Amino acid sequence: MKKFLDDADTLLEHSLRGFALAHADLVQLHRAPTFVARRARKPQGHVAVISGGGSGHEPLHIGYVGQGMLDAACPGQVFTAPTPDQMLAAAQAVEAGAGVLFIVKNYSGDTMNFQMASDMLAIQHMTVLVNDDVAVENSTHTSGRRGVAGTVIVEKVVGAAAEAGIDLAGCKRLGDRTNACTASMGVAFSSCTVPAAGVPTFEIGAGEIEMGVGIHGEPGRRRELIKPASVIVDEVLDAVLSDLSPPPGQSLLLLVNGLGGTPLMELYLLLQLAVQRLAREGFQVDRVRVGNLTTALEMAGASLTLTMLDDELRALWDAPARTAAFAA
Repeated sequence: MKKFLDDADTLLEHSLRGFALAHADLVQLHRAPTFVARRARKPQGHVAVISGGGSGHEPLHIGYVGQGMLDAACPGQVFTAPTPDQMLAAAQAVEAGAGVLFIVKNYSGDTMNFQMASDMLAIQHMTVLVNDDVAVENSTHTSGRRGVAGTVIVEKVVGAAAEAGIDLAGCKRLGDRTNACTASMGVAFSSCTVPAAGVPTFEIGAGEIEMGVGIHGEPGRRRELIKPASVIVDEVLDAVLSDLSPPPGQSLLLLVNGLGGTPLMELYLLLQLAVQRLAREGFQVDRVRVGNLTTALEMAGASLTLTMLDDELRALWDAPARTAAFAA
């Protein structure tokens, strides 16, 4: 294992300190329990939006704390859910008199711990469960579909709605609707290594590819020989489009996400191929986003996400945002 590392047990603590130093104008780090909150608080009467999950997926979630997105994020240890006391402390710190909306990816540990926090929280609150991954219905860590890069889109839409003063029920409605019209699928060329484990999460041959991989290294739909990028894009989009069933001419948001170890040059190639394919089928790609947005440590690979847009969702996606990892 080759990593910049002193001690796996203190990696997250020191990484969070560095993150807070790098973005001191945007966020502040709270300790015991640990969470990251936006430095500029919302005015009273606005919904507070909170998310979280295991670390190792940066910039998700801490990188999306700030104006127009999250009010707080609760980071767990690498690929490990945050604890209920983190979520309670974050909610109590950032609530602004209009309730709290939790955005939770569909993984067993995340859903269980957020539910425990929800049961103990006296503040009015609701939850949006993100399950955009079309690759498999059940896999390691999940019951049902996994929550992956579509989480970024949900956080952006809901964050913009809360910033605009939409009430708690309205924010939840928008989060659920965004999730329902969003679908993703990922592909991996290599595994990743959890620092505490010191060995790759899974083994994959030099000429193989994992179709539908999860963001913790969970198995996908199948293992097959590597193919040209255009063929991979077609296979991924076949699965995503089959799930969404968009009508002809549908306006789409396309998110091309790197899993941590893929050069931007290759991600831009995937974007170009995906836009060409979607245009051939008569869809209108109105908005795009490319980059390492929801990663799996140093895994080589990428995912494609589509969201069906309407005027309301497009306006919320375009609304101003300023976070460490997202500006609009």
